[in-house]
Amino acid sequence: MAESRGRVWTGVLRVEPHRGDHRVALRAAISVAAPLLVLWMLGRLDLSIYASFGAFAALYGRHDVFRDRIRMQASAGGIILASMLVGTALSVLAVPAPVSILVVAVIASAVTLLAYTMRWHPPGPLFPVFAVGACATIPATIASFGDVLLVGGPSVLFGLAITALIGVFTRRTDDVPPKTLQPVGPIAREMALSVGVAIIGAGFAGLLIMDSHWYWAAVGAVAAVSGPQLNARVIRGIQRLLGTLLGVLVAAGILVFDLPPLAVIALVVLLQAAAELFVGRNYGIAMVFITPLALLMVHLAAPTPVDVLLQDRAIETIIGVTVGTLVAVASAALRRRPVRKSV
Repeated sequence: MAESRGRVWTGVLRVEPHRGDHRVALRAAISVAAPLLVLWMLGRLDLSIYASFGAFAALYGRHDVFRDRIRMQASAGGIILASMLVGTALSVLAVPAPVSILVVAVIASAVTLLAYTMRWHPPGPLFPVFAVGACATIPATIASFGDVLLVGGPSVLFGLAITALIGVFTRRTDDVPPKTLQPVGPIAREMALSVGVAIIGAGFAGLLIMDSHWYWAAVGAVAAVSGPQLNARVIRGIQRLLGTLLGVLVAAGILVFDLPPLAVIALVVLLQAAAELFVGRNYGIAMVFITPLALLMVHLAAPTPVDVLLQDRAIETIIGVTVGTLVAVASAALRRRPVRKSV
């Protein structure tokens, strides 16, 4: 038991070596900066959350060869865009939060299987869950569907264009065979089921305890059940919790100032780049930057009192990571349970 705890804390604190992460950070910064600057010039920063979610597609395949990276980004971008449309539909139809949580859980389970089959990196449904949950809680009208397509769509395409441009100019020849589809097996099915159960548990707990921003609990739960093994899930859950709490302090220092929109955009771009420098090396450090980034995105799209925003982020993350970890432990215990053979 002590040895297992030692491995967990070693994993929590370990910082993996730098693997050209500055190139990924630069690509991510450009992908998010351009759409936000266009919206600023148009005076429509209220739509910035759609642009930011679309830009997330450029984060996939960070160390994959070009052909695999562009395929991964295209498929992930399409799923993120579809997730925003589903979330917008939930908002337009004024679907009750409990029903929205169930919809998010179903989408997360399906995307988990898709991500496993297509070998996405980063794996799992975290960005689609964030997208559908956030859009479901933002006031929307029928016109919002057009906003998602006209802002989120070009944002996805711009990220793909940046990736393609880099691929052309680097002129790198790849001797690595292309990734093939991975068949869905017991591991993938267990991961999908764990994600769905964790989101339902965390979403309903967050809704009952806080009654707002319940999707942050769902996102926290996804992080805590990501990965095929228990130790990896516990490590990621602890990293998300500690990184989020530190990130809330950073966000408090930023949001206390009434910054002009252009300064907020500059901070979003810097935080995105900083997050990408560490997300593949230590998830906890990355969360210190991702947390204020997420809070700035939400605050731009739907201004909320700062104290409420910070409180919700901290408490919902604690709820999500706790529920997700409990689901991960229960799932591991069920996997270890011997199967009785009938005589």
